[in-house]
Amino acid sequence: MYNRSTMTEQTDSGVPQHLGLILDGNRRWAKERGLSSAEGYRQGLKTLRRIIRSATRSGVRYISAYVFSTENWNRDKDEIQHLMRLLTWALRHEVKEFNREDIRLRVIGSKLKLGHAIASAVHYAEEATKENARGTVLLCLDYGGQQEVVDAVKRIAELGYQPEDITPELISKFLYAPDVPPIDLVIRTSGEQRISNFMLWESAYSELVFDKINWPDFDEKRLAAAFEEYAKRQRRFGK
Repeated sequence: MYNRSTMTEQTDSGVPQHLGLILDGNRRWAKERGLSSAEGYRQGLKTLRRIIRSATRSGVRYISAYVFSTENWNRDKDEIQHLMRLLTWALRHEVKEFNREDIRLRVIGSKLKLGHAIASAVHYAEEATKENARGTVLLCLDYGGQQEVVDAVKRIAELGYQPEDITPELISKFLYAPDVPPIDLVIRTSGEQRISNFMLWESAYSELVFDKINWPDFDEKRLAAAFEEYAKRQRRFGK
């Protein structure tokens, strides 16, 4: 179980232990270039690959990337199909890269609406990388921060806990990835300045950096600049 004193220690190096990424602006990037949204997602995936490599080599131990939210199911059906096919392909073909970099891949979310093909690809990628120890990437797929807390509370109720037993520590144990520490830094691209239901419990004390650039154009230099900004922050955790 992680606590505030643990989180304080995590900031000593100036590099976040757990980095959250809200990958915003893929469609906007494509529209500005007269391209399809599918091409925007393809470029976004390439960017994510580079940023994961750069962040883990910088010392980041956990990266949570907001890939597809529970609300995104309301988008155009063709767009969703293109994205799911891309994610299915990536989960099956990026395993070699993850193993080469010694990075474990995990997928978190409700997963209730995922089709067989992508569910199978998720299982394959998680199994193929489960022994890797340099870092962990959590892809938030069919994910919503509120739904995660709801699912945790439902599980607690099913197990028969009494109201007086329910504490923040207990709820934390029933989150999708209870062994993963809270997020230290959240980066959101495309100029939007909101969390959009991303890991609400885990980011309660996160530092936030908002970058105006669209996600496909986000690069290692901008990541380094975000880390520099993070290192300047004094984290108080409510004190």
